[in-house]
Amino acid sequence: MPVKRHRQAPTQADVARRAGVSQATVSAVVNGRAAANRIPAETERLVKDAVRELGYAANPAARSLRGKGNRLLGVHTFEAVFPISSRDFYHEFLIGVEEQAVAEGYDLVLFTSTEGPNGQRRLYQADGSNRLKVADGSVLLGVAHDHSDLARLGRDGYPFVHIGRREVPGAEIPYVGADYAAGTRDAVAGLVALGHRRVGYLGIPHRVESLVDREAGYRAACAAAGIPALPVLMDGTELTPEWFDLAVGTGITAFVTEDEGLAGRLVEFAAGRAMGIPDDLSVITLRDTANGPYPGTPWSCLGIPRNEIGRAAVRLLISMLQAPPETRLGPATARAGGDPGGEATSVPQADPGGSDVDIVSQVLLPCTPPGAGTIAAPPRGNA
Repeated sequence: MPVKRHRQAPTQADVARRAGVSQATVSAVVNGRAAANRIPAETERLVKDAVRELGYAANPAARSLRGKGNRLLGVHTFEAVFPISSRDFYHEFLIGVEEQAVAEGYDLVLFTSTEGPNGQRRLYQADGSNRLKVADGSVLLGVAHDHSDLARLGRDGYPFVHIGRREVPGAEIPYVGADYAAGTRDAVAGLVALGHRRVGYLGIPHRVESLVDREAGYRAACAAAGIPALPVLMDGTELTPEWFDLAVGTGITAFVTEDEGLAGRLVEFAAGRAMGIPDDLSVITLRDTANGPYPGTPWSCLGIPRNEIGRAAVRLLISMLQAPPETRLGPATARAGGDPGGEATSVPQADPGGSDVDIVSQVLLPCTPPGAGTIAAPPRGNA
């Protein structure tokens, strides 16, 4: 049986014939330039009627090739599985990206075919092609195993914003992230204000920018308070009861941990010594979680403004796409104070030395301070 061929999708030429106008007139109307081209309202109505009758839809890829943009934003994650579970660390970032894209009238393209044979996702294919160019610009998130793709993307001039601070030698990477350094500094200062004079720090061995920032904030707080910095970078499975005994034996009354897993080990050790949290030992986790050490007791954790970071990343990307040609991406980092939804992102700033305009392309939003769940004054005699 012969296969019935589908009718070819209608073109602008078809619309022009139906409306009795030129193809240039159709192009101006469907691209929102009727007023700029002084097209009469009646002619515009005829074109729109023909578009509706024929079911014509503009080809966004063709618009992109003509350099007009197609109002498509890409989303690429370096994670092996796209984070769609509400329990995933990246889920709320993506919700913010989606919400802001909807508010701005942009569509999203999810890139999921960039994974190589080794399970790592790359921005560039083996032949050097870049799938992201289907979109006007892209939001990137996750931890890249190789920063060379980010550097190349920057050199190619493709508009993108990374969720999370990234340092790439020789490249200025536009990003929106959390101000982990300031958040951790303030959290440790809060422990000091309660009377803690020996505050330990537990981190994982593999260091990325977000963890480096957290540790830097801890060290800054210790230096400001005149107390010793006591960092330990070790996998949670390597921590032992003997290590715990030594730590509390030297007078440590509080710990700041980079994740919930490390905090959980402290709970295990404390339980074996009949110690309670926070009565005998205060603990802060620097990655927010809905769990806690005991039923009804939440962790005192640093709150990460994931949704607002996702929204701010889209706002910054769109400001880059809409900026005039003379606009430059400013290397300075903006730290937003007060309302995370304020004017902290992508604010054009006049250049005192000329007529060019800068866009602040590296933005850090404030974290929410830890609650009181696992924080208390040190036991009497240990302050």
